Amino acid sequence: MTSGLFTLGAAEREAVLAPALAALTERHRRACPPYDRILDAIGARPPFERVADLPWLPVRLFKTHELRSIREDQVFRVLTSSGTTGQRPSRVFLDRVAAAAQTRMLAATFRGVLGERRLPMLVVDSRSVVRDPALSARGAGVLGMMNFGRDHTFVLDERGRVDAEAVKGFLARHGRARFLIFGFTFMVWLYLRGLGADLSQGVLIHSGGWKRLAEQAVDNAEFRRRLADECGLSSVYNFYGMVEQIGTVFLEGPDGDGLYCPDFADVVIRDPETWQEAPPGVPGLIEVVSTLPTSYPGHVLLTEDMGVVLGVDDGCLPGRRFEVLGRLPRAEARGCSDTFGRGG
Repeated sequence: MTSGLFTLGAAEREAVLAPALAALTERHRRACPPYDRILDAIGARPPFERVADLPWLPVRLFKTHELRSIREDQVFRVLTSSGTTGQRPSRVFLDRVAAAAQTRMLAATFRGVLGERRLPMLVVDSRSVVRDPALSARGAGVLGMMNFGRDHTFVLDERGRVDAEAVKGFLARHGRARFLIFGFTFMVWLYLRGLGADLSQGVLIHSGGWKRLAEQAVDNAEFRRRLADECGLSSVYNFYGMVEQIGTVFLEGPDGDGLYCPDFADVVIRDPETWQEAPPGVPGLIEVVSTLPTSYPGHVLLTEDMGVVLGVDDGCLPGRRFEVLGRLPRAEARGCSDTFGRGG
């Protein structure tokens, strides 16, 4: 894994992000009346000298309110999040500039792992998930990642059964050189280990679905160990991201020592009782910040996920490295791959 977009230490990142995010806050305040009213109601006034001083929005707010900082005729794309049955999805409004930026920065983030050229791609899912006209969040995730690969081959057939012949053919064509594997975490665990195939040249990128693995007492270390033992797969990268901050992903280091922040983003862990920033080693709610959301006020978001900062400037990449511990109790389970087998 090359440094790519992961170059800033904590102090330098703070010096860059704090003024940029403060400026974005004022931009959204002027352009988005509902956001302005929220900031007035909570008494949020500059100066915001530190990233942790910036006013945050609960990510759930995007389910209940239309928050955009562009005119209606400037809306180029509306993205929706996953959601359980009966739950309203989040809506994110992008203009052409924002849509182009999120695509560009997502590609740049993964380039450090995948390189400049598209790799042959094995998708741990069924092709039907991207053909459904009512594209699910899982389908959108697969479709988005397919941009980084070529010769896309699906592990599952249209009925959701393992297509052993398709996998065998893919490995005959590409198995002796680097290739990309993508899948949601639970589906990777469920289907990849049982293939009986040599995946030692593969680079796995996966995300989501830890809730169901936690129920089986499978943590990240066990996940990585079993894939190495059973598939020869040692190049494994988890990532954390959400549609409400589209284009920003927090990528796992090559040795699984935590998730790292790209240079244009960071995390703050907040004590759920005091809302103050928690020190490294103390769990709390994950707040994600990013300079990418320019068309809607999603630049400082308090998630419904618990996490902990594992260390600062002490890992294989600079900046904070953190771990996602799971959903906040009573928060809805809306992970993309957790809906598999339940109509997702």
